[in-house]
This record gives sequence, structure tokens and C-alpha cells, in this order.
Amino acid sequence: MRFELAGKTALVTGGARGIGLETARVLTERGANVVVVDLDPDAVERAAADLGERASGIAADVTDRGALQRAVAATVERYGGLDVVMANAGVAARVSTMLAMPTETFDRVLDVNIDGVVNTVQAALPEIVRRRGHIVVVASVYAFANGVGSLPYAMSKAAVEQMGRALRVELTPHGASASVAYFGFIDTDMVRTALDGDPLAERMMASMPRVISKRLKPRAAAEAVVAGIEERRARIIVPRRWRIFFHLRGILGPLMDAHMERDAPTRELVAQLDARVGEDHPTTA
Repeated sequence: MRFELAGKTALVTGGARGIGLETARVLTERGANVVVVDLDPDAVERAAADLGERASGIAADVTDRGALQRAVAATVERYGGLDVVMANAGVAARVSTMLAMPTETFDRVLDVNIDGVVNTVQAALPEIVRRRGHIVVVASVYAFANGVGSLPYAMSKAAVEQMGRALRVELTPHGASASVAYFGFIDTDMVRTALDGDPLAERMMASMPRVISKRLKPRAAAEAVVAGIEERRARIIVPRRWRIFFHLRGILGPLMDAHMERDAPTRELVAQLDARVGEDHPTTA
């Protein structure tokens, strides 16, 4: 049965820019009220103003469980309930090996990308169950692709995938549902900051077939997410070309792993990533 969004209320973390902002925009266009949650108060205020009268903003750090609980409580107080949650906030780090990456950087990626999603979902879950709503957790194609060079990011997205799959089954008896969103390369600030201008990241991207590495605009990802919510889909895979890799990952994954172990250019690149030990490794904002 179609999940009509008109009159519903949605909360989107990481909603002040990129995929989150565009998803919030499409949700308002469908007639939903939207609460944008992001770390930067100024960015939140600008996003809410840009989205119009159906939107409001709350500045909160998704790694702060209490802040997410307060954001959900404020949403329910203002709109009378919460029907849709998109746990979208995430960060990435400069490409590196685990050997070279500082522990603080590694932990920061896991804190935001795993704990941030858990905090968001746990805070919203009672309302989602009460209103038979829908949850979207944002994974990545890195949930099933080899994460060399981006290990904590790939780990986090694999964890989020497992969370979303189990949640969907757990929510079924309540008449609620969940989706896992798997994004490829979307032209967002996070992707540009993590990849563009870094010669080793550019080498990694150049080794991929163009059909895989080509970037989509955030609006395309947002439209796919909202369509997935309306249809209560289990999976939202964007771009669509990644679907074949998703469905054949049990075959393609081991083959690709074995190839990368033997591939001389990959081994050379890993050696150069190892050499980044002691360098600055900031995460994206």
C-alpha cells in the first residue's frame, strides 16, 4: 500500500546540504512537514528558510543521544507526531590505510556513521511504531564493495545495512517499515572534500570503470529516496547501475578481492596510502 506523505512529518539528519537537503525539499513538495537536523546552527537556519513554511530546523550533533531525543520531542510537540526518519548524517576521511590513519579519525567516522544512526533511530522508534511510519538508514555501495583506502567508512556502512535489514523485519508486526539506501558516488560536499584534489583518491577513482564512478546530482538521489519511502521499499539503490553488483555480490565480491590482492597497481597504491602515516587526516564536516 502506498505511503502517502501529504500531511506527514519527517525528520532528516544531515539535512542542511547535499542529499539530506534535497530529500527534505522533495518531501516538502509532497506535502510533508520536515524537520532538518544538522550540526551547524547557521546552516540549519538557512536550510529551513530555503525549504519554506513546511520546514523547521534543529541544530544537533547526532553523536549526542540526548540531543537527538530532544530533537524528536521538539518535532512531536510542534507537529503532533513523527512519521518518517532519514538517518542521513555521515562523514568520510581522507583515503588512507588503517595502519596510517590516526585512531581519532577512525573513531570519528564510526561515531558519526554508526552511533549517529543508532541514536537517531532509537530516539524516533517509538513514534515510528506508534504512527506506522517509515525509517530510512543511509548505507552505501561500500556496504558490499571492498573498502580498501576507506576502511572505517566501509565498516560503518556495512553496519548500517545490517541495522536496516533487521529493523525492517522487526517493524513489520507494527505496520511500520524501513529502507536501506545504498548510494554510489553522488556529487556532494562530502564526496568532493574526500576525493577531489587528492592525487591518491583520484588514482583510486580512475581505476574504476566510468560507468561506476560517474556522479549523480543530489536531487536524483533524493527523488529515489522519497519514491522508496512512498512505496515502503526494502532497498533504495542509487544509481540504478549498482543493482547488478548488489545482487551478485556473493560472486563478484570474492573475485574482486582476489584480483585486488594480486593487482600490482593496487599493491603500489596501498603502499602509498601506508606512507600517509603521521599526516593530517581530517574527516569531512
